[in-house]
Amino acid sequence: MLFHNKCISLHAELKKICVERTEFTLLNKIQTPEDLRKLKVEELPQVCDELRRDIIEEVAVNPGHLASSLGVAEITVALHYVYNTPEDRIVWDVGHQAYGHKILTGRKDQFCTNRKLGGIKPFPSPEESPYDTFACGHASNSVSAALGMAVAAELEGKHDRHVVAVIGDGALSGGLAFEGLNNVSSSPNNLLIILNDNNMSIDRSVGGMKQYLLNLSTNETYNCIKFKTARWFHRHGLLNDDRKKGLIRLTNAMKSAISHQQNIFDGMNIQYFGPFDGHNVKELVRILSQLKDMTGPKLLHLHTKKGHGYAPAEKDVTTWHAPGKFNPDTGERLVDNDPTKPQKYQNVFGHTLLELAKQNPKIVGVTPAMPSGCSMNIMMKEMPERTFDVGIAEGHAVTFSGGMAKDGLLPFCNIYSAFAQRAFDNIIHDVALLNLNVVFCFDRSGLVGEDGATHHGAFDLAALRPIPNLTISSPLDEHELRRLMYTAQLPNKGPFVIRYPRGGGELQDWRCPLEEIKVGTGRKLHDGDDIAVLSIGPIGNNVTRAIAELGDSASVAHYDMRFLKPIDENILEEVGKKFKKIITVENGVIRGGLGSAVLEWMNDHGYTPKVIRLGLPDNFVEHGTVKELQHIVGIDEEGIKKAILEA
Repeated sequence: MLFHNKCISLHAELKKICVERTEFTLLNKIQTPEDLRKLKVEELPQVCDELRRDIIEEVAVNPGHLASSLGVAEITVALHYVYNTPEDRIVWDVGHQAYGHKILTGRKDQFCTNRKLGGIKPFPSPEESPYDTFACGHASNSVSAALGMAVAAELEGKHDRHVVAVIGDGALSGGLAFEGLNNVSSSPNNLLIILNDNNMSIDRSVGGMKQYLLNLSTNETYNCIKFKTARWFHRHGLLNDDRKKGLIRLTNAMKSAISHQQNIFDGMNIQYFGPFDGHNVKELVRILSQLKDMTGPKLLHLHTKKGHGYAPAEKDVTTWHAPGKFNPDTGERLVDNDPTKPQKYQNVFGHTLLELAKQNPKIVGVTPAMPSGCSMNIMMKEMPERTFDVGIAEGHAVTFSGGMAKDGLLPFCNIYSAFAQRAFDNIIHDVALLNLNVVFCFDRSGLVGEDGATHHGAFDLAALRPIPNLTISSPLDEHELRRLMYTAQLPNKGPFVIRYPRGGGELQDWRCPLEEIKVGTGRKLHDGDDIAVLSIGPIGNNVTRAIAELGDSASVAHYDMRFLKPIDENILEEVGKKFKKIITVENGVIRGGLGSAVLEWMNDHGYTPKVIRLGLPDNFVEHGTVKELQHIVGIDEEGIKKAILEA
């Protein structure tokens, strides 16, 4: 609640510093989709152009996700033009494609606050707008959520409500999407699924579904006949469920015989239409209007180009997924290439993984659609046969790694911490249970900043700590990251978790000798007599700076625990005997993490110190810079100093 109130008070201040916006002829007239629907169809291409330019100009100075939203401008406009939103439901998958949606649904004047502390959220959220029907910070959930809404509408007697799921950007490779499709095919519903097929997630899409969609083609004449036939049957009330299924089976058989290709969606009794050009907004309006009242589940396959309409983004879609600041007119990216700044943790991981792989032929790399984001592309470039991008499929990434480990390989499975939540069962059942040698590198752990609540790696320490056989560690700096990676690949270490944050580290010279760290050992960084601070991971650097700033005003001992599991019991015994006051600091939720582990050990061993736990509170932390968020939750230098002085 404290965080929420602070955000509300900041919102008005943010609007004062927004840059002057271009005066658009049509877009400035649109405050809600109702205004959009007053326009003529012939005016919609101009709306798309203006919407695209507005996104470019804003993201150029207020960095965020660019290419995905540019790619769906026409789809966004057509959907809000044809459907009576928000009464009709549009469920977005992978919310980084929804900037245009936000602008058209009452947030045009607030879009300059996107991703800023107190500003509008980085991804759609029902808490922010009734037009945002579901949370979609991650991927592959749109079909399941939309089906739930479609069934709810029928059960509640809202038979005129239309529900549309928009899935794309590689999300169809996620297992949940297939679970949803399977249920769609067997449940009575009128759901429309729009497949935004741009052959991309963040990096290039991979896997069999990608190749299937590339090969999938439907004759234009066939599509026209199918449309007209279905509409005729619908108008004359001749399509009950049995006849509809029979007609689908008949058309499937005819099409398969002619094209020598089976359509997987038709095979699931989901009527397939397409593929069509996803950048022809007038044609999209026509098609959506025809499909709008057609009964039964339907899938509309649209070809789009990520970054469409902005030449730099079209040429390098991976870089322009989230390009940072840039000149909107020239496309020049304003990249900070300061050589004195520390390397990002992800780059240290990538270079170290390649270094280890050259020494250990059993090492392989696995990533779920994030080779660039986690820097596994460094190893992928030199050893493509030993690196595997499995697509947006975190559960599969874990079990696939387990299978390789079972037969003697040593996978380094790198997943963003927040996305690893989808693989929780796989970690338990397919790796930990068998005590397999898999190294889990959880990038983006802790507060990640502007991507907000859906992307903070808040829960990994607390969620994984109860699982048997896991080693759970977090490095203080880049040298410790390298040494933990080296330690994890030594024989018979079992499942080994290394978690580290987003962004830059602490050291300019990150290279160091690769040496083993004894599992379950921490270290004392600073001696003191009055109070002990126990930290885990890079957040310990805030503790070091806080103690330095306090100077002689407090005598503080600081311990870098390194391992949450097994925890260093020698340190805990030393601290329990000597100190009556203990502060624990972690960049994760305080319920179940390091602080809880310390409390449990002290209680179990008869020590009764006062333990103050600093970490993320029991609510979802919103978006802002990492520095701002650390200050709000009290784990920056100021918050740590305050806790020490008030202990």
